[in-house]
Amino acid sequence: MDPRILDRLRCPVCGEPLEPATDTSALRCPLRHSFDIARQGYVNLLTGRAPHVGDTADMVAARADFQAAGHYDLISAALAAAATEAVDRLRASAATPTGPTPSTLCSAPTEATVSGQGCRIEVSRAKDTTTGVRVEPPEPDVGAYPLVVDAGAGTGRYLGAVLAALPDAVGLALDVSKPALRRAARAHPRAAAALADTWQRLPLADASTAVLLNVFAPRNGPEFHRVLDPAGTLLVVTPDTDHLTELVDALGLLRVDPDKADRVTGSLGGHFAPVSSAAHRAELALTRPEVATVVGMGPNAWHTDPEALTARLAALPEPVRVTVAVRVDAYRPR
Repeated sequence: MDPRILDRLRCPVCGEPLEPATDTSALRCPLRHSFDIARQGYVNLLTGRAPHVGDTADMVAARADFQAAGHYDLISAALAAAATEAVDRLRASAATPTGPTPSTLCSAPTEATVSGQGCRIEVSRAKDTTTGVRVEPPEPDVGAYPLVVDAGAGTGRYLGAVLAALPDAVGLALDVSKPALRRAARAHPRAAAALADTWQRLPLADASTAVLLNVFAPRNGPEFHRVLDPAGTLLVVTPDTDHLTELVDALGLLRVDPDKADRVTGSLGGHFAPVSSAAHRAELALTRPEVATVVGMGPNAWHTDPEALTARLAALPEPVRVTVAVRVDAYRPR
């Protein structure tokens, strides 16, 4: 794992930093909590049994095929542009620091490695020799190598697009679905992936994240606020009311909640302030198999009868005209 990503991770049990085990098959904290690294490349940072397993292998494969065809590239482009603007803003804010300097943070006698103007404390042993109180490590320099976290990352395609637009950033994909993480772990050379329940405490240091992506996924307002840098940005993608509207009646699909935008803002309102909102729309011309793919890759996969869906698909004229309508909302921590 890229050490710039590892530096931001924290043990989900005790909150201590993580480092590779001697045989590199796991990550461990100073208190010896251990987390296996799967051979597919993601690390398992779950604690206990997850309440659900997330998207199935078939759902993930359908999403990967649909995204690879470029049908949702407007989402990737919108996120890449918004994330680039967010990182530029964060760096401008960091240019006038108001907190303690690295030398202040590292002034207590410690067993530390000093590099340049900062230092990295060996957390398991660092103590103030006067008081005996352990010295906490300085928070990572978020602006130096921005961390982009995708909470509910799925295949990692959107994270990969953002990293491609930010050549000095690193990324972390979080998801509870193992089939999704097998793909997300390979989404970009500067990305890592971790199995984690985003409803629980996120396995990240406080204020460690420059940009947090949340695309068609649940939102954990308190934890998003904790891990975002005070000058960081949360980017939330949600379906607009007419997203895939042509398929709703024709195929008996779930309808987008007309109050969804208000519910999203309400779930974040105590922790985040909205700063911008943009609508992105496109019309797709899909084959019937591609329509079946878009149905199978999302929540409709849990709610449709396969035989009824096949019959209804057969009645659709080709190409099938389908509206993609999403909103990208940017929030900043309060």
